[in-house]
Amino acid sequence: MKKKGPRMLTHPTEQRLIDLGLAGMAKALEDQRRLPDVAALSFEERLGLLVDREALSRDNKRLGNRLKFAGLRQSAVIEDIDMKAARGLDKALFAKLATGDWIDQHQNLIVIGPTGLGKSWLACALGHKACRDDHAVLYQRVPRMFDALALARGDGRHGRLLKVIGRVDLLILDDWGLATLTPEQGRDLLEIVDDRHGRGSTIVTSQLAVEHWHDAIANPTIADAILDRLVHNAHRLNLKGESMRKPLPKRSPLDEKTAA
Repeated sequence: MKKKGPRMLTHPTEQRLIDLGLAGMAKALEDQRRLPDVAALSFEERLGLLVDREALSRDNKRLGNRLKFAGLRQSAVIEDIDMKAARGLDKALFAKLATGDWIDQHQNLIVIGPTGLGKSWLACALGHKACRDDHAVLYQRVPRMFDALALARGDGRHGRLLKVIGRVDLLILDDWGLATLTPEQGRDLLEIVDDRHGRGSTIVTSQLAVEHWHDAIANPTIADAILDRLVHNAHRLNLKGESMRKPLPKRSPLDEKTAA
Protein backbone atom coordinates (compact mmCIF):
# COMPACT_ATOMS: atom_id res chain seq x y z
CA MET A 1 0.00 0.00 0.00
CA LYS A 2 1.34 3.40 -1.06
CA LYS A 3 2.12 5.73 1.83
CA LYS A 4 0.59 9.21 1.68
CA GLY A 5 2.97 12.12 2.00
CA PRO A 6 2.71 14.60 4.86
CA ARG A 7 -0.16 17.05 4.46
CA MET A 8 0.65 20.73 4.91
CA LEU A 9 -1.36 22.27 7.72
CA THR A 10 -3.44 25.31 6.81
CA HIS A 11 -2.57 28.39 8.82
CA PRO A 12 -5.54 29.35 11.06
CA THR A 13 -5.74 32.79 9.45
CA GLU A 14 -5.81 31.23 5.98
CA GLN A 15 -8.67 28.96 7.02
CA ARG A 16 -10.53 31.93 8.52
CA LEU A 17 -10.15 33.84 5.25
CA ILE A 18 -11.46 30.84 3.31
CA ASP A 19 -14.43 30.54 5.68
CA LEU A 20 -15.17 34.23 5.09
CA GLY A 21 -15.17 33.68 1.31
CA LEU A 22 -11.81 35.41 0.80
CA ALA A 23 -10.05 32.57 -1.02
CA GLY A 24 -7.89 34.98 -3.05
CA MET A 25 -6.50 36.57 0.09
CA ALA A 26 -5.94 33.13 1.65
CA LYS A 27 -3.91 32.00 -1.37
CA ALA A 28 -1.91 35.24 -1.33
CA LEU A 29 -1.18 34.81 2.38
CA GLU A 30 0.03 31.27 1.73
CA ASP A 31 2.33 32.57 -1.02
CA GLN A 32 3.66 35.32 1.26
CA ARG A 33 4.52 32.80 3.97
CA ARG A 34 6.77 31.02 1.47
CA LEU A 35 8.70 34.15 0.51
CA PRO A 36 12.08 34.32 2.27
CA ASP A 37 12.21 38.13 2.28
CA VAL A 38 8.57 38.81 3.17
CA ALA A 39 9.65 40.45 6.45
CA ALA A 40 11.15 43.29 4.39
CA LEU A 41 7.64 44.36 3.38
CA SER A 42 5.67 46.72 5.59
CA PHE A 43 2.28 45.74 6.99
CA GLU A 44 0.54 48.07 4.51
CA GLU A 45 2.44 46.55 1.57
CA ARG A 46 1.56 43.01 2.59
CA LEU A 47 -2.08 43.95 3.16
CA GLY A 48 -2.17 45.69 -0.20
CA LEU A 49 -0.91 42.54 -1.94
CA LEU A 50 -3.58 40.46 -0.21
CA VAL A 51 -6.36 42.85 -1.23
CA ASP A 52 -5.09 43.05 -4.83
CA ARG A 53 -5.08 39.24 -5.10
CA GLU A 54 -8.61 39.01 -3.73
CA ALA A 55 -9.83 41.65 -6.19
CA LEU A 56 -8.14 39.85 -9.10
CA SER A 57 -9.59 36.52 -7.98
CA ARG A 58 -13.10 37.96 -7.87
CA ASP A 59 -12.69 39.68 -11.25
CA ASN A 60 -11.54 36.40 -12.82
CA LYS A 61 -14.45 34.50 -11.29
CA ARG A 62 -16.97 37.07 -12.55
CA LEU A 63 -15.42 36.96 -16.01
CA GLY A 64 -15.55 33.18 -16.03
CA ASN A 65 -19.23 33.25 -15.10
CA ARG A 66 -20.03 35.87 -17.74
CA LEU A 67 -18.23 33.89 -20.45
CA LYS A 68 -19.99 30.69 -19.42
CA PHE A 69 -23.38 32.41 -19.63
CA ALA A 70 -22.50 34.08 -22.96
CA GLY A 71 -21.80 30.74 -24.65
CA LEU A 72 -19.66 32.33 -27.35
CA ARG A 73 -19.24 30.09 -30.38
CA GLN A 74 -15.61 31.08 -30.97
CA SER A 75 -12.78 31.50 -28.45
CA ALA A 76 -11.91 34.85 -29.99
CA VAL A 77 -10.33 37.95 -28.45
CA ILE A 78 -9.87 41.30 -30.15
CA GLU A 79 -6.11 41.23 -29.55
CA ASP A 80 -5.85 38.22 -31.90
CA ILE A 81 -7.82 39.75 -34.78
CA ASP A 82 -5.79 39.70 -38.01
CA MET A 83 -6.17 43.31 -39.13
CA LYS A 84 -4.10 42.66 -42.26
CA ALA A 85 -6.40 39.98 -43.68
CA ALA A 86 -7.87 40.88 -47.08
CA ARG A 87 -11.55 41.06 -46.14
CA GLY A 88 -12.29 44.79 -46.31
CA LEU A 89 -12.51 45.28 -42.55
CA ASP A 90 -12.95 48.93 -41.60
CA LYS A 91 -10.06 49.11 -39.14
CA ALA A 92 -10.94 52.54 -37.75
CA LEU A 93 -14.53 51.50 -37.07
CA PHE A 94 -13.46 48.20 -35.50
CA ALA A 95 -11.01 50.01 -33.22
CA LYS A 96 -13.88 52.29 -32.15
CA LEU A 97 -16.15 49.28 -31.55
CA ALA A 98 -13.44 47.62 -29.45
CA THR A 99 -13.71 50.45 -26.88
CA GLY A 100 -17.26 49.30 -26.10
CA ASP A 101 -18.74 52.81 -25.99
CA TRP A 102 -21.44 51.79 -28.49
CA ILE A 103 -22.72 49.20 -26.00
CA ASP A 104 -23.02 51.85 -23.27
CA GLN A 105 -25.04 53.92 -25.79
CA HIS A 106 -27.30 50.93 -26.69
CA GLN A 107 -26.34 50.96 -30.35
CA ASN A 108 -26.28 47.93 -32.66
CA LEU A 109 -23.77 46.39 -35.04
CA ILE A 110 -24.42 44.60 -38.34
CA VAL A 111 -21.68 42.43 -39.85
CA ILE A 112 -22.33 41.45 -43.47
CA GLY A 113 -20.25 39.31 -45.81
CA PRO A 114 -19.84 35.98 -47.58
CA THR A 115 -19.08 32.82 -45.64
CA GLY A 116 -15.51 32.27 -44.47
CA LEU A 117 -14.59 35.91 -43.76
CA GLY A 118 -14.76 35.64 -39.97
CA LYS A 119 -18.09 37.32 -39.19
CA SER A 120 -18.73 35.06 -36.21
CA TRP A 121 -15.12 35.42 -35.05
CA LEU A 122 -15.33 39.22 -35.04
CA ALA A 123 -18.70 39.15 -33.26
CA CYS A 124 -17.41 36.74 -30.59
CA ALA A 125 -14.23 38.79 -30.10
CA LEU A 126 -16.37 41.87 -29.42
CA GLY A 127 -18.57 39.74 -27.17
CA HIS A 128 -15.52 38.57 -25.20
CA LYS A 129 -14.37 42.19 -24.80
CA ALA A 130 -17.85 43.14 -23.58
CA CYS A 131 -17.63 40.37 -20.96
CA ARG A 132 -14.28 41.76 -19.85
CA ASP A 133 -15.94 45.17 -19.58
CA ASP A 134 -18.47 43.69 -17.12
CA HIS A 135 -21.39 43.46 -19.57
CA ALA A 136 -23.88 40.59 -19.70
CA VAL A 137 -23.52 38.95 -23.12
CA LEU A 138 -25.49 36.17 -24.83
CA TYR A 139 -24.59 34.43 -28.09
CA GLN A 140 -27.41 32.90 -30.12
CA ARG A 141 -27.21 31.19 -33.49
CA VAL A 142 -30.50 32.35 -35.01
CA PRO A 143 -31.87 29.00 -36.31
CA ARG A 144 -31.20 27.31 -32.95
CA MET A 145 -32.66 30.25 -31.03
CA PHE A 146 -35.96 29.90 -32.88
CA ASP A 147 -35.94 26.13 -32.27
CA ALA A 148 -35.40 26.77 -28.54
CA LEU A 149 -38.21 29.36 -28.47
CA ALA A 150 -40.60 26.98 -30.23
CA LEU A 151 -39.78 24.26 -27.69
CA ALA A 152 -40.16 26.72 -24.80
CA ARG A 153 -43.58 27.74 -26.08
CA GLY A 154 -44.74 24.18 -25.62
CA ASP A 155 -43.52 23.71 -22.05
CA GLY A 156 -44.35 27.10 -20.57
CA ARG A 157 -40.85 28.64 -20.61
CA HIS A 158 -41.41 30.88 -23.64
CA GLY A 159 -41.96 34.16 -21.82
CA ARG A 160 -39.06 33.51 -19.45
CA LEU A 161 -36.67 32.73 -22.31
CA LEU A 162 -37.71 35.86 -24.21
CA LYS A 163 -37.01 37.87 -21.04
CA VAL A 164 -33.50 36.40 -20.67
CA ILE A 165 -32.67 37.17 -24.30
CA GLY A 166 -34.13 40.65 -24.07
CA ARG A 167 -32.37 41.76 -20.90
CA VAL A 168 -28.68 41.12 -21.66
CA ASP A 169 -26.45 44.10 -22.39
CA LEU A 170 -25.19 42.58 -25.65
CA LEU A 171 -27.03 40.00 -27.73
CA ILE A 172 -25.20 38.31 -30.63
CA LEU A 173 -27.52 36.97 -33.35
CA ASP A 174 -25.32 34.84 -35.60
CA ASP A 175 -26.28 33.49 -39.05
CA TRP A 176 -29.33 35.69 -39.55
CA GLY A 177 -31.28 35.38 -42.82
CA LEU A 178 -30.48 31.77 -43.74
CA ALA A 179 -34.21 31.12 -44.24
CA THR A 180 -37.41 33.18 -44.41
CA LEU A 181 -38.94 33.61 -40.95
CA THR A 182 -42.27 32.00 -40.21
CA PRO A 183 -45.00 34.31 -38.82
CA GLU A 184 -44.33 32.88 -35.34
CA GLN A 185 -40.57 33.49 -35.63
CA GLY A 186 -41.21 37.01 -36.88
CA ARG A 187 -43.33 37.77 -33.82
CA ASP A 188 -40.66 36.34 -31.52
CA LEU A 189 -37.94 38.44 -33.13
CA LEU A 190 -40.07 41.58 -32.91
CA GLU A 191 -40.65 40.87 -29.22
CA ILE A 192 -36.88 40.56 -28.68
CA VAL A 193 -35.80 43.67 -30.59
CA ASP A 194 -38.64 45.71 -29.10
CA ASP A 195 -37.58 44.75 -25.57
CA ARG A 196 -33.99 45.65 -26.39
CA HIS A 197 -34.62 48.89 -28.26
CA GLY A 198 -32.92 51.70 -26.34
CA ARG A 199 -31.99 49.29 -23.52
CA GLY A 200 -29.36 46.95 -24.99
CA SER A 201 -27.09 46.39 -27.98
CA THR A 202 -27.32 43.68 -30.62
CA ILE A 203 -24.77 42.28 -33.07
CA VAL A 204 -26.25 40.65 -36.16
CA THR A 205 -24.09 38.63 -38.57
CA SER A 206 -25.47 37.65 -41.96
CA GLN A 207 -24.54 36.65 -45.48
CA LEU A 208 -27.66 38.48 -46.63
CA ALA A 209 -27.30 42.16 -47.57
CA VAL A 210 -29.39 44.49 -45.39
CA GLU A 211 -31.52 45.62 -48.33
CA HIS A 212 -32.83 42.03 -48.62
CA TRP A 213 -33.67 41.59 -44.93
CA HIS A 214 -37.24 42.80 -45.41
CA ASP A 215 -37.87 39.91 -47.81
CA ALA A 216 -36.60 37.41 -45.21
CA ILE A 217 -39.52 38.25 -42.88
CA ALA A 218 -42.89 36.91 -44.03
CA ASN A 219 -45.09 39.66 -42.56
CA PRO A 220 -44.27 43.11 -44.10
CA THR A 221 -45.68 45.02 -41.10
CA ILE A 222 -43.58 43.02 -38.64
CA ALA A 223 -40.58 43.36 -40.97
CA ASP A 224 -40.90 47.16 -40.90
CA ALA A 225 -41.07 47.18 -37.11
CA ILE A 226 -38.07 44.85 -36.70
CA LEU A 227 -35.84 46.74 -39.14
CA ASP A 228 -36.83 50.10 -37.64
CA ARG A 229 -35.55 48.97 -34.24
CA LEU A 230 -32.56 46.95 -35.42
CA VAL A 231 -31.01 48.72 -38.42
CA HIS A 232 -31.44 52.46 -38.07
CA ASN A 233 -29.05 52.96 -35.13
CA ALA A 234 -26.55 50.28 -36.21
CA HIS A 235 -22.89 50.47 -37.15
CA ARG A 236 -22.03 48.34 -40.18
CA LEU A 237 -19.05 46.21 -41.08
CA ASN A 238 -19.27 45.08 -44.70
CA LEU A 239 -16.72 42.34 -45.36
CA LYS A 240 -15.59 41.39 -48.86
CA GLY A 241 -13.10 39.00 -50.39
CA GLU A 242 -12.34 35.32 -50.64
CA SER A 243 -12.93 32.85 -47.83
CA MET A 244 -10.20 32.79 -45.18
CA ARG A 245 -10.85 29.11 -44.49
CA LYS A 246 -8.07 27.21 -46.18
CA PRO A 247 -9.34 24.22 -48.18
CA LEU A 248 -7.67 20.86 -47.66
CA PRO A 249 -5.08 20.12 -50.38
CA LYS A 250 -6.32 17.80 -53.10
CA ARG A 251 -4.65 14.40 -53.25
CA SER A 252 -3.10 13.42 -56.54
CA PRO A 253 -3.46 9.91 -58.01
CA LEU A 254 0.21 9.35 -57.13
CA ASP A 255 -0.54 10.16 -53.46
CA GLU A 256 -3.38 7.64 -53.45
CA LYS A 257 -1.16 4.91 -54.94
CA THR A 258 1.53 5.64 -52.35
CA ALA A 259 -0.98 5.45 -49.51
CA ALA A 260 -2.45 2.15 -50.79
